Amino acid sequence: MKTTIHQVANYLEQEVTIGVWLSNKRSSGKIAFLQLRDGTGFIQGVVAKSAVTEQTFELARSLPQESSMYVTGKVVEDTRSPFGYELQVTELSLIHEATDYPITPKEHGTEFLMDHRHLWLRSKKQHAIMKIRNQVIQASYQFFQKEDFVKVDPPILTGSAAEDTTELFHTKYFDQEAYLSQSGQLYMEAAAMAFGRVFSFGPTFRAEKSKTRRHLIEFWMIEPEMAFFTHEESLTLQEEYITFIVTHVLDNCSLELDILKRDKQVLEQIRSPFPRITYDEAIRWLQEQGFEIEWGEDFGAPHETAIAEIYDKPVFITHYPKEIKPFYMKPDPQREELVQCADLIAPEGYGEIIGGSARIDDLSLLEERYKEHQLSGDSYKWYLDLRKYGSVPHAGFGLGLERTVAWLSGVEHVRETIPFPRLLNRLYP
Repeated sequence: MKTTIHQVANYLEQEVTIGVWLSNKRSSGKIAFLQLRDGTGFIQGVVAKSAVTEQTFELARSLPQESSMYVTGKVVEDTRSPFGYELQVTELSLIHEATDYPITPKEHGTEFLMDHRHLWLRSKKQHAIMKIRNQVIQASYQFFQKEDFVKVDPPILTGSAAEDTTELFHTKYFDQEAYLSQSGQLYMEAAAMAFGRVFSFGPTFRAEKSKTRRHLIEFWMIEPEMAFFTHEESLTLQEEYITFIVTHVLDNCSLELDILKRDKQVLEQIRSPFPRITYDEAIRWLQEQGFEIEWGEDFGAPHETAIAEIYDKPVFITHYPKEIKPFYMKPDPQREELVQCADLIAPEGYGEIIGGSARIDDLSLLEERYKEHQLSGDSYKWYLDLRKYGSVPHAGFGLGLERTVAWLSGVEHVRETIPFPRLLNRLYP
């Protein structure tokens, strides 16, 4: 029976055939231990000299790392294995013999591994991170479908900016100026006026010359937008969404979290509601702790980390000054200099994973913001139309996938949470 490593539990004490690569091996006299992978998981294949032909045993002992083959054997339980099963091999059929595989079991430097990212993805740790990423994506789709959202795909090439144009990649669109999208939000607002509750999932681009462990040039965002939603209702939805994701990762990626040595008890504490602190309160607290920061300044990584360390859950920082936030955010009715917004800061120094706000739904106020931010009426005319024809209160947010995966996985740098990272100094491979 041909199957995958992930499915071997269904064939206990039966003989199966799996297409695999050899990730590592060791031999001890009359037994060879093969560490095998097929993309769905890892399993040990035990080749006993007494159970196979001489040719098969010699092949098992001599095969180089990352050679590909079909392996046939009986599935048995193995309580010593984190996976719980192993394969008692009876036959090997070589497909391709790899030679001089560059990533050996020894330690390698980060730059070397990044230069060989196309191969580094095969390693057990990187495989575990990508499986967690996949689970976050799957859980996101499940959550939003459950909440009656419709998935809508905004364009990647745009004629206008959602935020600061200095962080955009410019390109020529025939005889016009165009940009790579830094957010699908404005288009998702239009979609929300058609479908009520919508979400997008796609790549975004920031031409920000940052080298921190939290930043990528190209990253993926999940951006929900909700008509007839208040800011408070949006915060509640964000709490439910994060809790849903964490639960799904714990339920479906236990082995991967163990491979990464992630403390699962930390994640098990992540349940709504989340603590909240206002921008004013955060500034006062930071100043009391000796940070040199004034009201009206945005928070940097050290500030966010210090605030997050107070809590064992993600924390919302709410009601920022309008001067440091994008033009579309709705003012706080009690204090016009503030906007109804929130950043969700992950624990353990992983920084902002969600940014969201209520959106301005009043046409005259949005026109004022256009003038203040010197926005082109021609480029954003369609966005004004949303306030002319059936405007409603609405809110939305964006979750950065890579930062979220880094936090859940416990890995230090977001470059390991995307298959092929684009960094300030890296466009290869």
